[in-house]
Amino acid sequence: MKKNKALMLITVLVYVFLIGPLLVIAAASFSDTAALKFPGEGFTLRWYAQVLTMSSFINSAKLSLFIAIAGTAIALVLGLPAAYALNRFRFRGKEAIKTVFLSPVLIPCIVLGFIMLRYVVNQYNLEVIPSLLIGHTLLSIPYIMRVVTSSLANFDFAVEEAACSLGATRPYTFFHIVIPNIKSGIASACIMAVINSFNNVSLSAFLTGPGVSMLPIEIMSYVEYHFDPTIAALATILMVITLGVMLLIEKTLGLQSVV
Repeated sequence: MKKNKALMLITVLVYVFLIGPLLVIAAASFSDTAALKFPGEGFTLRWYAQVLTMSSFINSAKLSLFIAIAGTAIALVLGLPAAYALNRFRFRGKEAIKTVFLSPVLIPCIVLGFIMLRYVVNQYNLEVIPSLLIGHTLLSIPYIMRVVTSSLANFDFAVEEAACSLGATRPYTFFHIVIPNIKSGIASACIMAVINSFNNVSLSAFLTGPGVSMLPIEIMSYVEYHFDPTIAALATILMVITLGVMLLIEKTLGLQSVV
């Protein structure tokens, strides 16, 4: 009985530690004061109205969303077949290839950003958008690889072999048997990759240019000169959107099946 109470107490403390700061930010976003503070004074929605009318936030959010989704899509096209091959077949250099695909997650983003700027962007005179797309694709590949690999580890490839023995081709079995059975893993990988890309600061700071800014960089620039609850309102909006997307995909795809 004492163990159960202690476990419950630890669980509550962990939830408070994780959710507490988010609740503080959300509460501060409704404060009717010129400075960000908690507890706030009064109640107002003007900070939310200000977020939705600031073109700098709206444009940077659109760019961040585009880069995150496009980078994740490219990473999925590259990472999904690679994860399948690494799980399905045995060949020489398998571990080396796996290391190459997972290496971006082992390198700090600030180092990856500097390498991209010094040896890719400057070397080939790339524009800002292609540079960001390449960088965020590299950032997303390890997340796609790791989560999809975990899903494929629980997939019985005997089902695929049975389909092939009945006349199905390899491409057909891949798209109609393998992918439907790991769709929850793919969805989970894409969510992780998009969120990580959307919120990235270190890599984006090296690859953005004049007139082009990602949302996290725009937020940093705003906080440098302003200390009002606008950022708290923006953070609350992003939290609600993220929670809504997670609940939607949970209901439609059932992410609880992902191990």
